[in-house]
Amino acid sequence: MHAAELLGLPLLPSNNEASNADSDAGALQGVNYASAAAGILDNTGQNFVGRIPFNQQIKNFQTTLNQIKGKLGAGKLASSLGRSIFYVGMGSNDYLNNYLMPNYNTRNEYNGDQYSTLLVQHYTKQLTSLYNLGARRFVIAGVGSMACIPNMRARNPTNMCSPDVDELIAPFNSKVKGMVDSLNANLPRAKLIYIDNFEMISEVLRSPFNYGFSVVDRGCCGIGRNRGVITCLPFLRPCPNRNTYIFWDAFHPTERVNVLLGKAAYSGGTDLAYPMNIQQLAAWQP
Repeated sequence: MHAAELLGLPLLPSNNEASNADSDAGALQGVNYASAAAGILDNTGQNFVGRIPFNQQIKNFQTTLNQIKGKLGAGKLASSLGRSIFYVGMGSNDYLNNYLMPNYNTRNEYNGDQYSTLLVQHYTKQLTSLYNLGARRFVIAGVGSMACIPNMRARNPTNMCSPDVDELIAPFNSKVKGMVDSLNANLPRAKLIYIDNFEMISEVLRSPFNYGFSVVDRGCCGIGRNRGVITCLPFLRPCPNRNTYIFWDAFHPTERVNVLLGKAAYSGGTDLAYPMNIQQLAAWQP
């Protein structure tokens, strides 16, 4: 996340890199536990080999703590965790690689509102587990607008956006913001903030030329219609002018969009970062 660069942090090693390192030095500056296609629910992303669900990511974090506890001691570890920022951005895959997938039965089991409630119930327990392990400062990223990602356009015979997808995820984002308020009220000496990725990306899509983008309807790298049917693969040649594209592949924004999102999350107002931004969270004193 580019906000980390603005905080002066180095590129974090993956959990696999940190686990296999000769020393714990890398882990002491932070670890990236993210996993492609992973979700809040354990069964999300089953079409992808090797994805690590959020519950397992939390267990991996606990393993890291056990590895460095002997080096730091319990008191210093707790103090270090209290100053650390935990960035968590979950939920999009629970829609893209679960609820909206034809090989899943989820849509037949839950309507949209019921599903968002289920996700937030699990999410609340997961974040509380991180709190119980020592986390105190959380950045919770909302799910960005997905109606116009190349993959959704490719699914639509008219090549248009699918606003029903954004209507589907709106209750989840609303409930996640409410969850942030609830956890702030109930977890002593903790501070959670909510980043409104949905509004940030929607603003770029509404006024792409204001931000220097000219290609809004397809990915820079991918296969099929809108380069949105199959995502970017190692042998594919990306577009030569990626800075003019909003989307890198079938699902994800380009680096340039991510820079904009990172700056907004770092220093934006309460309409984008609630109840404070990342810069304020870093300086926050419990």
